[in-house]
Amino acid sequence: MPFGGEGDQTGNAKRKWVIGSAWPYIYAVPHLGNLIGSVLSADVFTRYLRLRGDDVVFVSGSDEHGTPIEVEALQLGIKPRELTDRMHEIVKRLFELWEISFDNYTRTESPVHREFVKEFFMKLYNNGYVFTKEDEVPYCPKDKIYLPDRFIIGTCPYCGYDKARGDQCENCGRLLEPRLLINPRCAICGSKPIWVKTRHWYLDLTKLEDRVRKYVEENTALPENAKQMSLGMLKEGLRPRAITRDNKWGGIEAPFPGADNKTIYVWFEAVLGYISATIEYFRNRGNEDEWKKFWFDPSTRVVFFVGKDNIPFHVILLPAMLIASGDPYVMPYTTASTEYLLFEGKKFSKSQRIGIWIDEALALMPVDYWRFILIYQRPEGKDTSFAWHQTLEVINSILNDVIGNFIHRVLTFISTRFNGEVPSGSLGGDVDVKYRDEALNHFRSAEEHYERIELRDALMEVVEIARVGNRYLNERQPWELIKSNKDEAGAVMLNALHMVKALSIGLWPVMPKSMEDLWSMAGFGKLTWADAYEPPRPGTRVNNVRPLFRKISYDEFKAMMRKLDEIRDVKDRNKYPWEQVYLPNQ
Repeated sequence: MPFGGEGDQTGNAKRKWVIGSAWPYIYAVPHLGNLIGSVLSADVFTRYLRLRGDDVVFVSGSDEHGTPIEVEALQLGIKPRELTDRMHEIVKRLFELWEISFDNYTRTESPVHREFVKEFFMKLYNNGYVFTKEDEVPYCPKDKIYLPDRFIIGTCPYCGYDKARGDQCENCGRLLEPRLLINPRCAICGSKPIWVKTRHWYLDLTKLEDRVRKYVEENTALPENAKQMSLGMLKEGLRPRAITRDNKWGGIEAPFPGADNKTIYVWFEAVLGYISATIEYFRNRGNEDEWKKFWFDPSTRVVFFVGKDNIPFHVILLPAMLIASGDPYVMPYTTASTEYLLFEGKKFSKSQRIGIWIDEALALMPVDYWRFILIYQRPEGKDTSFAWHQTLEVINSILNDVIGNFIHRVLTFISTRFNGEVPSGSLGGDVDVKYRDEALNHFRSAEEHYERIELRDALMEVVEIARVGNRYLNERQPWELIKSNKDEAGAVMLNALHMVKALSIGLWPVMPKSMEDLWSMAGFGKLTWADAYEPPRPGTRVNNVRPLFRKISYDEFKAMMRKLDEIRDVKDRNKYPWEQVYLPNQ
């Protein structure tokens, strides 16, 4: 079923959404796999909703708490806050260059977030969902720090994966605890940790299990990977999970009585960032309570975009906390979870120079090329591997030869043969109607896929509009028709321009900058989703026509790879992470 139920696909109903992309952990710049798994996918869906005229708040922020930040700062000889201040600004700027249209991109050090998290957890405490117990936690005697769950590595007791983290096995997706790992070791130095007694505050998930199970079982919008992973965890039973940590740079102070020197575990507070970012957005606009019209309204659709490793925290943990708060939060409508994007069949690895990072990508190709490629290869049903040969084939054969060629054929013909003025005319015969209807049927199919957050399939349907348009021109041959019947040739070109218009609207969520350039050239102005069904206005001026895309030759590709090596050599020579980022002068 499309989001919002029956009738919403007509575009008549204005819907309300909160869209959240997983908060990037900013001790390093995200890579392409991080980008497509959350931020870019969320942006494309948000842009689609805005084209429809829906009311959308799109939020995310920098996750800057926890031991990984502390360790990175320690290795650089600086304070954690110095690291996160600078990296937040860099990551924020990079997202702007990637055309990510956040309403609010904030950070976990935001005063609004800190205040909200402490108030929220006191509600859970007062409602009887938090208890304390003494526990043994891992401590590295060599590094002299308490080790958070993700800094313990060992063998997963469920699947045997030998590099499982203490909070979750990335191979099978199970939530773990350090004690469950076989042969645990410190992720920093590799030594065997010791276990030290300490007192922690726990969320009693056992009290919430039945209501979380009902939420998961009855949620028909969850993708299959999110549903099956969550049901598997619920089948085994939910156990209490520690809310607090002993980290020095843990972030937000635990508000519970007696919890001195304890901090909130990063995963418990980061998922609350979707709410605090919405609060901050409306507070900055001078409308303090407007956020409740989204989060407390049952008609609001809350959608999260995450990689599959983040499923348990969004489908199990956050819904449990919303229930425990006692406030009338709308439950998340769905969690759009991708599989992994690999690079040439391997996992991304900075140390081995495997993959492309989002700063490096901007030095190689225009951002719209990257956005198109990543959505075209979005790992929706299974792990997908980015491969350079396939990428160049898609750019040259599809983006340039199919899409760019069709657009350029139409606009240059109108520019040169009709003096740049969109011709008038009504559809002549059945063949014209057939091609127009075929193109619009692909547009409708793209809409259905967008509604189901099947972004790759939506893009595939939009590409088909260009293929239909090229076949139409080849069959009708307006360059010959104009010699004998200029009026009929004009009607053909008006029909072809209508296909260009529908194509551009379907592509705008993926390639906003290029499509806005096209709208300017074609005289369309700013368009909405419904405009795809209306033919262009005769008499509109077409001007400044130029190719939107171009092919990348093998020689250019080799030059790109040399440039990539040069950028990485500079990164390797420099010490600080903000000197290891490529920021183009834009």
